Amino acid sequence: MEWWGILILVFGGVFFLLIIGLPVAFSFITINIISVIILWNGESGLNQLILNMFSATSKFSLLPIPMFILMGEIMFRTGLGGKVFDAVGKWLGKLPGRLSIIAVGSGTLFSVLSGSSVASTALLGSLLVPDMQKKGYKNEMSVGPILGSAGLATMIPPTALGILLASLASIPVGHFLLAITIPGIILAFLFLIYVIVRSYLQPNLAPVYHVEKISLTEKLIDTVKYILPLGIIIFLLLGVIILGLATPTQSAVLGALGTIILSYFYGGLTWTTIWDSLTGTMKSSVMIFMIMIGSTTFGQILSYTGVTQGFVGLISDINVRPIFILILIQIILLILGCFMEPLSIMMITLPMLMPISNSLGFDPLWFGAIMLLNMQMATITPPFGMDLFAMKGVTKDTVTMVEIYKSVIPFLFINVILMVIMIVFPELTLWLPSLTK
Repeated sequence: MEWWGILILVFGGVFFLLIIGLPVAFSFITINIISVIILWNGESGLNQLILNMFSATSKFSLLPIPMFILMGEIMFRTGLGGKVFDAVGKWLGKLPGRLSIIAVGSGTLFSVLSGSSVASTALLGSLLVPDMQKKGYKNEMSVGPILGSAGLATMIPPTALGILLASLASIPVGHFLLAITIPGIILAFLFLIYVIVRSYLQPNLAPVYHVEKISLTEKLIDTVKYILPLGIIIFLLLGVIILGLATPTQSAVLGALGTIILSYFYGGLTWTTIWDSLTGTMKSSVMIFMIMIGSTTFGQILSYTGVTQGFVGLISDINVRPIFILILIQIILLILGCFMEPLSIMMITLPMLMPISNSLGFDPLWFGAIMLLNMQMATITPPFGMDLFAMKGVTKDTVTMVEIYKSVIPFLFINVILMVIMIVFPELTLWLPSLTK
């Protein structure tokens, strides 16, 4: 059978299992089992499948995955960010779009704390939207900034989706998290600039309201007490790597340890939160490793049957510059993101896209970071973005789905602007990882 026929059968099987509601990991494992029995000589194929499962997960370089997840779980469950949220708000005074700016700042903060855009959307939507509605904020300046900034959980470490992409693409997790840090920070600033400028030009979207005056002394005390200590965590995650004091794996362990100690001193660390954080870490880690197991064998099957080579050859025969192929890939991923969730997209496309990017000479860190931004867009792309439904769930009948779709469109355009910046200036992605070499 020709490679394209096998491609249709394999992908058709995966899509069918996903449509009937089978979880992503089990869908790929099921297809893998069927494929190895047929293509890899029955029982010997199953034995090879077991060996693949072991080799895919028994790597020391994968240790940062549970450490980053544990750090996010502890920060999220102990409420470490609540007082930081209040401390930041005290500095804004009567700035135009004050609550929208707080939404962006909080989204950036909780992206570090939770690592999940859905969790950030649900939390910020339930906390901020009711108050913003009472103060006359329109959906463009309430729902929109929350959805946009919650997506930063995908682009700022620790990010569950980023860890998954790096693992599936066989990119060093620590280096990849460094690679997406600067683009994630730039995206947060682009959101802030947009919110401030639009609030200034259209004050009716974000009306000014009375704010209690806070003394400078109180602001400084809260900053020292609640904001600066988070700098310790950032240093343990990134600073020790840049200074050459630790490897990415060691920095992940240090970050988790620093988070535990900081949570203890803030009084939020209890036996209950420890247990909940450990069980949450275990569930998430097992899910990630099962996905890696399925993806590894899936990629080998595509390679063994000639699908990967055929697809790479087809792309290579296109007589255009590599940058145009990169743009075409991003357009295809963006279209897929309108109808599929990011994890399914990554598992289906990465086994073919990574060989293509390598054949075109793209740096895997750079290509992976651009793709991750595209996957972040998929979480807020109408009509089926996961974060859109999370927002609808917390706002209930106060905001319609159509209003949610309209409010998020400007932030999708800002994501596209960042993607263009990342393509034109690769050093924004590659500079931090280069410091560790």
